[in-house]
Amino acid sequence: MKCVEIFAQQYQREPLSVAFTPYRICPLGAHSDHQLGKITGLAINKGIHMAYGPKQNGIIELTSLQFNKRAQFHVNSTPKTKQNDWADYLRGATIALAQKYNINTGMCGVIDGELPIGGLSSSAAVIITFLSALCKLNNIHLEKNEIIQIAKAAENNYVGVSCGKLDQSCEVYCQKDHLLYMDMLDDSFELIPTNPNMKPYEIAIFFSGVERTLAGSKFNMRVDECRSAAYALKAYSGMEYGKFKETNLRDVPYEIYLKYKDKLPENWAKRAEHWYTEYDRVQRGAEAWRNGDIEEFGRLSFESGWSSIYNWETGSPELKTLYDIMTKTEGIYGGRFSGAGFKGCCMALIDPKFEESIIKKVSTEYLKEFPELEGKYSVYICESADGAKFE
Repeated sequence: MKCVEIFAQQYQREPLSVAFTPYRICPLGAHSDHQLGKITGLAINKGIHMAYGPKQNGIIELTSLQFNKRAQFHVNSTPKTKQNDWADYLRGATIALAQKYNINTGMCGVIDGELPIGGLSSSAAVIITFLSALCKLNNIHLEKNEIIQIAKAAENNYVGVSCGKLDQSCEVYCQKDHLLYMDMLDDSFELIPTNPNMKPYEIAIFFSGVERTLAGSKFNMRVDECRSAAYALKAYSGMEYGKFKETNLRDVPYEIYLKYKDKLPENWAKRAEHWYTEYDRVQRGAEAWRNGDIEEFGRLSFESGWSSIYNWETGSPELKTLYDIMTKTEGIYGGRFSGAGFKGCCMALIDPKFEESIIKKVSTEYLKEFPELEGKYSVYICESADGAKFE
């Protein structure tokens, strides 16, 4: 493992341990969790590894094999505002953890991601990997829901991304050969086993070759547009409303949306239309998975991708092209953008017997449209996997 080799070279000793968190995909439930919707998720057998050891002086010193700058800060004097580099996620996690627990032992570590950055919740995976190591070194034992809340707080309060708990929940709760079906209103979830009568599937990840960061994208604006729609619908209907930041579309019954949607500004109406239809797709998708109907589940995932383009209005030209090619490729059950959809990658559930022809067709047609991305575009075939393990 490369992170272990680099750790040994840098510190002239073997690491104490290696922490790992898988990446995730969300076939249905995109752009829904921050409004307390329902989601589906699968962890995949690729993710973030971190070889690490203790530093008794409280210093945290981390190297990422994906970024040049080494991160260094003290557990009890972490900068209070973000420094605008990759380690902001870890500084935010340290502060969030320190608000609840005493941290005295620092760490040295080397982080390595198995896949390109963008669309697979690598930021959440890095945070969870880091937290699991920092907790072990400080003899802190977190419940799974605590890890999710602390990781979310790091992104919301420090990095400035208005994300929900989809990414963290998938990376913590998922189990191999099960679909995570989760309600963000009360954090209840079900792990639906793969029906023995379901046709076989693999998970294909098509990286566009273009990276992105959520905080610098229009992600936060989309969240505010949803809240604005919910706030307005409450006002039109005479519902009680309170603080803007605590307002969610989940608060507003679908019937009220249908009655007053024509009064909303066009953009707000589109965001709400995506949210309500995605809520319905998730419920139907969970039943399709339960029944072993991967064709129907895939069709709904394609439908989710369409809504992301035309109602959520996301998707770079590269991702829209990938999505369009996927919808016309034999052997792909369904798929969509993975992540926020502003750059990054697309995911697809595919029939394994078409794997070779799918890779050839999608790659050929995509690079014909974007020849400048030759060498940056890439494809990976993955399987479902367990979520992160905590000691």
